Formats: sequence, C-alpha cells, structure tokens
Amino acid sequence: MANIRDYRYPWIIADFSSDESTPRARLSRRRWWRWGRELRVVEACLGLGPTVGASAYDGCRGIKRHQYERAVIAFVCAMPMELRPLRRRLRLRKTGLGYAGRIGERVVIAVVTGMGTALAHAATVRLLDAVDVEWVIVVGISGAIENDTPIGTLVLPELVVNGADGSQRRPKPLRLGNAHGKMWTTDELLLDPAVHADLRARGVVSLDMETAAVAEVCDDRGVPWSVVRAISDRASDGSVDAEIVGLSHPDGRANFSAVARYLVRHPGAVPRLVRLARGSKLATERAADAAIRAVS
Repeated sequence: MANIRDYRYPWIIADFSSDESTPRARLSRRRWWRWGRELRVVEACLGLGPTVGASAYDGCRGIKRHQYERAVIAFVCAMPMELRPLRRRLRLRKTGLGYAGRIGERVVIAVVTGMGTALAHAATVRLLDAVDVEWVIVVGISGAIENDTPIGTLVLPELVVNGADGSQRRPKPLRLGNAHGKMWTTDELLLDPAVHADLRARGVVSLDMETAAVAEVCDDRGVPWSVVRAISDRASDGSVDAEIVGLSHPDGRANFSAVARYLVRHPGAVPRLVRLARGSKLATERAADAAIRAVS
C-alpha cells in the first residue's frame, strides 16, 4: 500500500491506492483547508485525534495479579473515545492495567476492551484475573432502536440480551433512574427495518456490541456489574452503515487510512460525519458523567 500520511496535515497530497487499476486519489490543499474545521470536530469526537494510548487490554497481558490496597471499581469501555471523558473528569493516570484514580475514597480503574463480544469477553477475563474488582460498570455509547430517541439519552436497561444465543442477564441497578427495556448485544450490523421492528416488539430499546459479553464473565465470577450507556445514533435512520463501522480498528482506535479513503469516495459525507461525531461526543460525556454519579 502507498504511504498514507495523517490527514491532519492538509498540505500533504495523499496517494491512497496501491492498486494500479484504481485511480490515484489526490486531495488538494484547498479542499483540506475547506474541510479543516469540520474534520477537526470529527477528529476530536470520533477518536481520530490523539488517543488515550494503547488499549488497556494490551496492558493486562502477561502480568501478575495487581495488588491494590482494596477492591476496585472498574469502568469498562469498548473504545478510547468512551474512556476519554472518564480519564479527564477523574484525572486518571496511566497504569499497566489501564487508567487508575479515585472517586472520593473509592479506587477506580478504567480500561478499554476493543469492539465486539470476543474482545470484550477476553479483556474482562484478563481484567478480573489481574485486579480484585468489587463492581464492573460498562460505560459508553449505544444505538437507539427508535428513530425518535433523542441523541444523548441515557440507557439503563432492565435486561441485557446476547443476540447470539438469546440469553438474558440482569445488571445491578444504578442510582440514576428506573431501569427500562432491553439492551441487545450483537456483533452484527443490523440494518434491516424488519429486524428493528421485531426487536422493538421484544422490548429492545438499544443496541451495542460488548455488554452481554462483559456481563457473562462477571456473572461467572460472581462480580456485580452494571451498564450505563447513552444514545449516539439511531439504527433505523441510516446514519451508520458498514463503511462507517470500518472507520475504526477492532480495538477501537481510528483507522486513518480508512477515514481518508472514505472521504475521497464520499467528499460530501463530511456533514454526516460531523453529526455522528457530535452525537458520539455528547453520548460519551453523558455516559461518563452518569457513571461517576452512580459511584460517588
């Protein structure tokens, strides 16, 4: 593949194609600067800017059980952008396991698992092997199943359903409001309106890709768990598709080359990305604030 430079440097002309049958994509300095402000918003909100470092699950590999002076509360996030508001608000510091700090007298740690059930399951196993955790709280964004759900709405599900086998798990209630509806965890990108209608009929209010996997590990270990997510997009409005999902690596880090190629193919997509970015930023901040309130 040709050398791809970070699109944040707009004076660089990028060549994105290594396939001779594909026309070379060259973006002018003028176009980059015209998009500059919007792209900075996307960069900041979708995790395309400086990240919080390597995924926390990488830090859990090959280490002995970490000894804190007491059991800790663990915030589990799928992506760096979901962890970022927690890190900033709590002034967490990087450790070998993730980011650690305190809420009052309570020791907390925040980790990133990566996206999808397999990575979430494996990372939670490593976390509980490494730390004496008293409570796990899954924090992050979720997709609404209803088109009229406001962006930023908190989701406190009564049940979490694993879409792969239909198993249901009940989270520990949070002091944030009444639990309502079901959260559906799946690795599939559900775009069929008929599927959405069926899920709504079953009482599903939101979709995610990790919570059921985290819950399974916690239940097997006897560790209480909760989930607080916020709506960043709506499954039925067409704002998220396979190409959008492909703009991130499986571990949640931004795929810069994919972002650049996407913008070459869809130069008019910047407003769409900006809307998604703002929705994601709002959702991550509201979920983080709620999670902190829940344990304060």
